[in-house]
Amino acid sequence: MTHSGAYLLLSSLLLAIGLYGSTHGIDRAEARQHGKLILLAVTVGVLLKAAFIAGVVHLVSGDPRAVILAVAMAQIDPLSVASVMADNRLSDRARTILGAWSSFDDPVTIILAFYAVSLSRPTDGLSASYLMDLGLNALFAAAAYGLWRLLRKAPPVLTYLAVVSAIASAAWSSLMLGIATAGLYLRLPDSRWLSRAVTAAFALSAFLMGLLLVGGTNLAMGLLLGLAAFTAQMLAALVLTHGLPMIDRIHLGLAQQNGITAVILALAFEREFPGFVAVVAPAILTVNLVYVLANRAADIWGPRPAQPSPPG
Repeated sequence: MTHSGAYLLLSSLLLAIGLYGSTHGIDRAEARQHGKLILLAVTVGVLLKAAFIAGVVHLVSGDPRAVILAVAMAQIDPLSVASVMADNRLSDRARTILGAWSSFDDPVTIILAFYAVSLSRPTDGLSASYLMDLGLNALFAAAAYGLWRLLRKAPPVLTYLAVVSAIASAAWSSLMLGIATAGLYLRLPDSRWLSRAVTAAFALSAFLMGLLLVGGTNLAMGLLLGLAAFTAQMLAALVLTHGLPMIDRIHLGLAQQNGITAVILALAFEREFPGFVAVVAPAILTVNLVYVLANRAADIWGPRPAQPSPPG
C-alpha cells in the first residue's frame, strides 16, 4: 500500500487538511503580542526538542533513524491541546502561546522531517532544489494572500471553493508550509465544516496507521521515543518561558501531545523506512498517556492558578 501513488496523495491531503486546520483558529492579534516567544518556540524550541530526542534515541538504541523519528515526534498536536484551552489551567497569555506554538511547530517539523530524510541519503543533500521548495512555499502563501484580498467581500461560497482548491493544490504539490501560512488569513466564514474535516482526517489517518501495523509494533523503541519526546518539551519550555508565572511554565512544560501530524508523518515515511509506523504508533500512545498522568499529578500537587479577586 505504501508504494501506491494514491496512498501518497491521500496522506498528503490529510496532512494539508490538518495543517490548515491548525493555523486557521489562531488569534492573530494575540499572537502578535507574544511574537518573539512564539518565534523562538517554533524555531529554536523545535530544533532543541528534535536534537534532544534524537540524541537520547541514538544513544540508547543506536537506531540510524533516530533523527527522522525525533523530528516526527517533536511537534505538539493542536487538536489535542484544545481541551487545555477550555479550562483554567493556563492564563490567557500562556493559552495564546501554547495555541500558536502547537499550530506553527507542525509545518516547521514537517519541513525539517523531509529535509532530514533527504540528508539521510548519501547521494542527496540540502541543495538548491530544497531552497527552491521554500521559495515555492512562499509563492503559494503570497498567492493565497492575494486571493483572500480579492474574496473579502465576495459571496461565502467563493471562499469555501478557494480554501478547498488551496488545500488540494498544496497536497498535490507538497507545499505544506504554504498551506499552513494560508490558514492565518484565508479563513472560512463558518469553521464548523473545517472542524469536521480535520476530525475525519485524524480518524482516517489513524485507520491507515492501523493497517500498517499488521507486522506488529516495536514497543521498546516506541516507549523510549515517547518518553524522550515528553522530556524534550519540558526542557524546551524551561528554557523558553523564563518570566512567565510558575504554573504556566509547568503546564507549558507538560503540554506535549502527539496526534494527526505525527501519525501522517509516520504514514509518509513508512515508504522510505519500513517499520517506522511500528515505532511511532506506540510512541504516540506513550506520550499521550504520560500527558494525562503528569497533568493529573500537577493538578493535585502543583501550584494553583490565581483566583480572581471578589467584587469590592
